[in-house]
Amino acid sequence: MQNEKIRLSVGASPGQRVFSAVVGFLFAAFGAAFVLLPMVADRMLSRLTGFGDPMPSYDDARDLPPGMLPPELTGDDTASPLGPGRFVGLCGLPMVLLGLYLLLRVLRTAAWLEGTHASVRGAFGTRTVDLATAEVQGGAVVRQAGEHAVVRVPTLVARDRDSGRRVTIPLQGMGLATLPPYELRALADAISTGRTDQGRDADAHVLAGQLRTMAGNPLGL
Repeated sequence: MQNEKIRLSVGASPGQRVFSAVVGFLFAAFGAAFVLLPMVADRMLSRLTGFGDPMPSYDDARDLPPGMLPPELTGDDTASPLGPGRFVGLCGLPMVLLGLYLLLRVLRTAAWLEGTHASVRGAFGTRTVDLATAEVQGGAVVRQAGEHAVVRVPTLVARDRDSGRRVTIPLQGMGLATLPPYELRALADAISTGRTDQGRDADAHVLAGQLRTMAGNPLGL
């Protein structure tokens, strides 16, 4: 089998990528604005929450008894540097993180086959499994296809027998009912390479045969 790198046609379509990227950017931008605004306007927000402005110097408080001096003038100021308004701004952090996650997921998600090794890249990392030695099985994930409709997308699930590392490859291409025939055959060849057709490897050959059948009938007729 050739050690050619084949990029699999998984992930969102270009239109879906653009939409998800825009949504992720808006979430991140709105969350960042929510976090930064209280920091810029901390004095104004402090007044709105009932806290007075700190006294600028000791001269303004010379007529007060020592016990009534503000902490910043006595050297005992142990208050948090964050004002109360700034803590409100921290509520925007989840939106920033969600927006960044959406951006990373839509821009980084990819899968490819290099020889018998299948790699799947997500938002934060990449997993690689050797299909020629892994435990492989078919599966399905449910995706929303509309307001009231869902579809079942067939998947290939491979788990490394030693490390337990697992990858899931959708068998549906971008805007297609299945992956292109060439990619399905490449997955089937990677699964069956070097395997016997008996024992626990027999099911792997059955799965490889099903992938070849899908490749031979791309129209699903």
